[in-house]
Amino acid sequence: MSRPATPGWLLQGQAALCPCGCIGRRRRAGFLSQTLEGATRVLREAIFNEEVAARRGLLQRLDPRVKLVSLVAMLVMVGLVEHVAVLLGLYAATIALVALSRLPLAFFLKRVWLFVPAFTAVVVLPGTLSFVTHGQIVVGLGHWLGHDVGLTRQGLGAAALVIARVASSTSLAILLTLTTPWPRLLAALRALLAPRLFVLVVGMAYRFLFTLSGTVTDMYEARRARAVANPRDVRQGRRFVAASAGSLFGKAYALSEEVHQAMVARGFRGEARVLDRFRLRHADLVWTLAVAAAMALTFALDRGPVG
Repeated sequence: MSRPATPGWLLQGQAALCPCGCIGRRRRAGFLSQTLEGATRVLREAIFNEEVAARRGLLQRLDPRVKLVSLVAMLVMVGLVEHVAVLLGLYAATIALVALSRLPLAFFLKRVWLFVPAFTAVVVLPGTLSFVTHGQIVVGLGHWLGHDVGLTRQGLGAAALVIARVASSTSLAILLTLTTPWPRLLAALRALLAPRLFVLVVGMAYRFLFTLSGTVTDMYEARRARAVANPRDVRQGRRFVAASAGSLFGKAYALSEEVHQAMVARGFRGEARVLDRFRLRHADLVWTLAVAAAMALTFALDRGPVG
């Protein structure tokens, strides 16, 4: 019996790519690979967030309940401030808290300015034009239908106020999530009388997101290891996604049942609990007094000399 011939594609040599990328041609990854790479990046950031929350910084040492209430109060204060200069001062104070909490400044700024404030700037940009917000034109853009068109001082002021407010609010929210481990944050919400069902659903959804991402990654890697086909075939990739959707749903449902049974067997009754109990310390009292003083000073400046 003759042995089968070795496939030609297995014997064909391929030019290697040097690290600088100047030799050969790199192929663009498909949509499946890009999606999975994005999911992997989210997992890495989540693990990194857990490491950041475990550092011995200023906000990491505070009781989660005190931290949650104080930052929510600061969010309300940011929403009530009416002057850009005061908001910029609050944003500078937030950056100081980032440094005192030993957070990577570049990582923090990227998370703040990459999505929400930049999107807000695009949304409020039309409001700076003279035919939307009437006022004194400071940047002329020509004439249209016999009228001067440009950016008005009133429109630019309103846009700056919205962007500064969104940036400050987003910074405070991200600062809370980066300096508080997720289980402790959920336990703090429950301790502050948040609905038990809401805390349970949010906690399970957060954990299940990473489980589903890992399951999808394993399915895709198994498919690539067993398939001898063109990896750039978009139609085949879409068929794989459609065929895997039902299987993924079945796996997720079965896993949720197993996880729930395991939790009930270990005494779970719907309450979010952590190993260490919450205890108020002197640092929490000092922080509370500092936040109250900062809020009073902010409102005094906003209603006083700045106005």
